[in-house]
Amino acid sequence: MDETLGQRSTAMELLENMFDVEMRFLRSDSDSVDMLAGAFHAEVVVHEPRSLPYAGDWRGLDGIGALFHKMREIWSDVAVEGLQAAQNDDMVYMSCTLRLTARANGAVVVQPFAEVLRFKDGRLIEGTPFYHDTNEIMTTLGSPGTGAEVA
Repeated sequence: MDETLGQRSTAMELLENMFDVEMRFLRSDSDSVDMLAGAFHAEVVVHEPRSLPYAGDWRGLDGIGALFHKMREIWSDVAVEGLQAAQNDDMVYMSCTLRLTARANGAVVVQPFAEVLRFKDGRLIEGTPFYHDTNEIMTTLGSPGTGAEVA
């Protein structure tokens, strides 16, 4: 660890900055990735689940911009509520309640959400989100879910 505790950003400071930048980008009409650089490292990668319409590994600021653009097309509103976090050096483990509003039909998904995040120089360099129920998300969007049927 190269920084003392007093100089290192806390988990909540890192998350608040990251979500502030993300939400501003999602709510803007801009496609410029310049605003993302304050919270996302140039070599960032985010691993979205295969079962979502924005699946895959999104790399670099252009990739994150493309991911957020895709999310903006699908969701008219994204909100993070009840944010909690724990930190171990450059790793942050976060949980919250995620509220997503579908642009196409106005339906709202509210569910637990967690993410494992790695930061470098105060900016996100790697993120792996864990959605509680991707089947519910896909059903809300009008796509058949991919999860197992419950008898």
